Amino acid sequence: MECVFCNHSDLKLENKLAFAIFDANPVTNGHMLIVIKRHLPFFFNASKEEKDALFELLDTCRMHLTQNYHPDGFNIGINIGESAGQTIMHMHIHLIPRYKGDIENPRGGVRGVIPEKRIY
Repeated sequence: MECVFCNHSDLKLENKLAFAIFDANPVTNGHMLIVIKRHLPFFFNASKEEKDALFELLDTCRMHLTQNYHPDGFNIGINIGESAGQTIMHMHIHLIPRYKGDIENPRGGVRGVIPEKRIY
């Protein structure tokens, strides 16, 4: 099966080791993916240099979204393995802009991966 990230051509931002695209199925307006250029499945397999490049680009994307989409907050997520919800086995980080009122009660944030544990 061909990797959707290895041959992606709709890059929005990039550096030497990573690139950013808009998510094809966004959670909110401006949802971006920061993708490592080398094909490897999991965040923990990335080199220190690759992790540094990912986080540098993550911050660049945050600035881009802040200037162009004006979100009220962000969620950052990395799914590692099928049991954690990873469906594309090419390491990537989700940067999800959040807006007041996008859900009734945002308390718990990323804890919502297990819905009954979100509100505490």
